[in-house]
Amino acid sequence: MFLAWLLYRATDKPSWVDAFWAGNLAVLALGYAWFLPGDPTRRLVVAIVGGLWGARLAAYIAVRVMRGPEDQRYVTMQSGWTGNIPAHYLRFYMTQAVVDVVLSVPFLLMALDATPFGHPVELIGLALWALALAGESLADAQLARFKRDPVNRGKVCRTGLWSVSRHPNYFFEWLLWCAFALMATPAPWGWVSWSAPAMMLYFLLRVTGVPLAEKQSLASRGDAYRVYQREVSAFIPWFPKRG
Repeated sequence: MFLAWLLYRATDKPSWVDAFWAGNLAVLALGYAWFLPGDPTRRLVVAIVGGLWGARLAAYIAVRVMRGPEDQRYVTMQSGWTGNIPAHYLRFYMTQAVVDVVLSVPFLLMALDATPFGHPVELIGLALWALALAGESLADAQLARFKRDPVNRGKVCRTGLWSVSRHPNYFFEWLLWCAFALMATPAPWGWVSWSAPAMMLYFLLRVTGVPLAEKQSLASRGDAYRVYQREVSAFIPWFPKRG
């Protein structure tokens, strides 16, 4: 995360933190899978579910940061800061490093579990992981395709999954963490892993996720976004209201 902060200083794009946040979790999952003494099949699963998810998300965000303007969430966030802005960001980046370690608990517990892989709860978690990863990838692709069309400049994306949730990417991200916790549940102390989806839900709904995204969208799209707020669920996909 300190390297990410140096990259922010070189490019003046604080949103590099998001790419490194996901990449760090992929590295932690791969490290646990390689070094810890749990069941080999389960450790392979840890490497796949943590590594593939983290690498995909990190690459997607990194491309977006390199090609596009600064994420307006961070413009909104730093507008409330006073004094040395880079110092504020250094503290923010280091906090995210700690969050990475805490969130990696499901991967840690799975990679420590020596019992054979294949508990029904683990298999349910693996299926949920596949569903959630597909949903998050689809939501990201639909939004990217919408933004690439010049006709949609300044408009609200209401296509595909974005017609039933204002933040389907966040919803499926949270489902991914529920899947990680499910897969870790049969392990000793597995119940501790549920702290990860609980923490993620708090961040998404109360801190850097939905609140900042909604504030930025209202500032940039105005009444069109207010209509969207009235008609479409904020988080959980649901039938839109009309009229």
